[in-house]
Amino acid sequence: MKDLLEICCGLDVHKEVLVACLLKGNLESEPVAEIREFSTLLSGLDEFRAWLIQNDCREVAMESTGVYWFPIYNVLESMFENEGGVHITVANPRHMKNVPGKKTDIKDSQWIAGLLRAGLLTASYIPPREIRELRDWTRYRRTLVQEMTGHKNRVEKYLQQCGFKLSTFLTDIFGISGMALIQKLCDSGYIGSDEVLTLLRGTARNKLTDIRQAVNGRLTDHERIFLSMLVRTLHQSQSEIEEVEKNITACAERFKPTLVLLETVPAVQRLSAITIVSELGINVDMFPTAGHLCSWAGLCPGNNESAGKRKTTHITKGNPHLKNVLCQCAWAATRSKTCYLRSWFWKIKGRRGMKKAVIALSRKLLTIIWNMLTTGEIYDEERYSQIKQRQEELQKSRLINEAAKLGLRLIPA
Repeated sequence: MKDLLEICCGLDVHKEVLVACLLKGNLESEPVAEIREFSTLLSGLDEFRAWLIQNDCREVAMESTGVYWFPIYNVLESMFENEGGVHITVANPRHMKNVPGKKTDIKDSQWIAGLLRAGLLTASYIPPREIRELRDWTRYRRTLVQEMTGHKNRVEKYLQQCGFKLSTFLTDIFGISGMALIQKLCDSGYIGSDEVLTLLRGTARNKLTDIRQAVNGRLTDHERIFLSMLVRTLHQSQSEIEEVEKNITACAERFKPTLVLLETVPAVQRLSAITIVSELGINVDMFPTAGHLCSWAGLCPGNNESAGKRKTTHITKGNPHLKNVLCQCAWAATRSKTCYLRSWFWKIKGRRGMKKAVIALSRKLLTIIWNMLTTGEIYDEERYSQIKQRQEELQKSRLINEAAKLGLRLIPA
């Protein structure tokens, strides 16, 4: 291996200890290795940072092991800020495995430092700090929404257990009418026949007789207290989600031009646009082509070829958060009647099935987003008008040919 760096440092990161190997020397000679261990407490990380500054080391590499690399990255990010900064390589462990059976923490750090010195490490994409902060809020919101779904399921399950069949007649038992009925059960343990009408709103009043039968029962003291606790937990979860969304809106305000640009894409609304920005950032120069970005997001199939035969493979893991929001946008795009993406989706679905069509449309959306962020141009549906016309002509000719096979002739309306 030909060396490219005179001074570099490789890190083997653990929960409680950090093993650092500093390689220093001319490119023509064997480098001198200095190995030290530091605590992963903040005091130990400050000591490690001072040691790097003392040796004027501006190239650092480490594995992306769980969440343990985050505090190290945050401490080193501001090093040499006025002198060009420090280059931190966070590499995928799968790309830098050491030899099995001859592996220790010290050897791991030396191996990482040797790879970095030879320029053989590929850096993972780490967005700027303000993007990472926005990402914390959006990912936490997704977790809270999933937890709230669990709370709602527990409330519904307990109502069924107590004999109250609200979900049989109400589309959403957590709407205005449903929550009014549930809150009345929490307060009194029963709902009088005359009180039901006063608690219902909108079209729910059309099912008055059925709903009266569904809530014709009484809760015991234990059931009423337990249901009240479940509902109180649900309200707390809703309040926390609202607070998180306020913080998301405040953090996303600085990226408003990019958000407005992304919202021109069909089915991409403000919250989806914020989530996409929190995962990608506003600068996609890290990805040379849209294909590189799709591969990083996990919207490309893996390579599985042997003896000249290409086998079917699933999509890779990639970024599950970005993949999730893109699939949601893809489903929404299939319901937009005037959108080219909708017709493209149904064309793929007919040949490959529903699930593969959704992934294909997600990838197409991400490709469009990459081009928009690269060029700064808005989404323009008129660009696809010629494609739509060509597809319609092909469909007409196909129907005419099918009719001719059956001995029929189609006449224009």
